[in-house]
Amino acid sequence: MEVTGEVNDEVVARLRAAGCVFAEEEAALLADAADGSAALAALVGRRVAGEPLEHVVGWAEFHGLRLHVAPGVFVPRRRTEFLADQAASLARPGAVVVDLCCGCGALGAAVAAAVPVELHAADVSPAAVRVARRNVERVYLGDLFAALPDALRGRVEVLVANVPYVPTGEIDLMPPEAREHEPRGALDGGSDGLDVLRRVAARAPAWLAPGGHLLVEAADRQVPTAVSVMAAAGLAARVVTAPDGEATVVIGTA
Repeated sequence: MEVTGEVNDEVVARLRAAGCVFAEEEAALLADAADGSAALAALVGRRVAGEPLEHVVGWAEFHGLRLHVAPGVFVPRRRTEFLADQAASLARPGAVVVDLCCGCGALGAAVAAAVPVELHAADVSPAAVRVARRNVERVYLGDLFAALPDALRGRVEVLVANVPYVPTGEIDLMPPEAREHEPRGALDGGSDGLDVLRRVAARAPAWLAPGGHLLVEAADRQVPTAVSVMAAAGLAARVVTAPDGEATVVIGTA
């Protein structure tokens, strides 16, 4: 859609007044997503009201991919691209890879784009599964491993799980875009943020192939406990940190 300079300036001004740091870039994306001035006004209104830009335009960029997203679905974070890199580095061609707590399927899509694997994904949220099925094949609805076909048991070589890991008491400290517009279940990891990781790690050995890997993202302060959780499940744990220090991944190997 072509937008006149006058209209574009008005959009930029509204976005900037609403606190959008990259107002010019967001204005261009909103204009591209709109089919006419009325549609643009509606999109801008949603963004100014605090809805995540990705929900407004209907897609998110992750690891060079444009992935469908929708309201009520977790928006993949750029820092999580490091988790995708670590998973891809451990996946051989043809390996069975599972993206658990998949959200829109960003991690699985990134791994499959890097290595030709047999990808499976699952999430407990019906909204997330509907969106993920637009981004990857073989997406299942259910609570963690209960969603997966039993035929995968003992065959998973790479299990990547972007589990929620924000402590319950810190949810209210998150930016409004996240705490008001993303599902709480995709954020809240319990009192110390690691409740879901404990559930995943406890059952992972039954699903992992010999030498298979479980990979999760964690906050730096959670790493010692996350390593202990992996060890208690019988997994040999190691920690990898991104060169810029913005992301930390804990890898447990069967």
